Amino acid sequence: MTFLLYDAVVPSNLQILGAVDALLDKAAAFCAEAGRTEADLIDARLAPDMLPFGYQVKSCAVHSIGGIEGVRAGTFSPDQTPWPTDFASLHGVLQKAVASLEAIDRTTFDALAGSDTQFAFGERRLPFTGANFLLSFAQPNFYFHATTAYAILRAQGVKLGKRDFMGMPRIKR
Repeated sequence: MTFLLYDAVVPSNLQILGAVDALLDKAAAFCAEAGRTEADLIDARLAPDMLPFGYQVKSCAVHSIGGIEGVRAGTFSPDQTPWPTDFASLHGVLQKAVASLEAIDRTTFDALAGSDTQFAFGERRLPFTGANFLLSFAQPNFYFHATTAYAILRAQGVKLGKRDFMGMPRIKR
């Protein structure tokens, strides 16, 4: 069996986006039980110099479907727009990313592997192939932000385990 770029990116993004979406449900339940507001968790940070939970969740979408859209366009720049400030809107961001990922044509996606792609931030430009951008830049960022979102909730007292981070593994059927 040939293992293609689609197989290395899209199914894992879908798995973890589903898990992060479920984290929002656990966060909402925690807020209700603990008498905390959504803002308490959405604005929570692991450290003062890190961005908050809401940003981390939004960035999961940015580095999944946003990274793919950047490869399609030939350039990716960090999304500087504000993150949603309520759980419903964060769910919306994730669900939109999932729907976009599910709509991707496998063959068209695999054809992006050799395309010229650049990371652009201010005056900085880094050249990549599509595959190298997705696998060595977008994917590590995606997992970093998903892990940080999980860690913020854990640090705030939300009862989570490893399975909450992993979501539903793709078992053989």
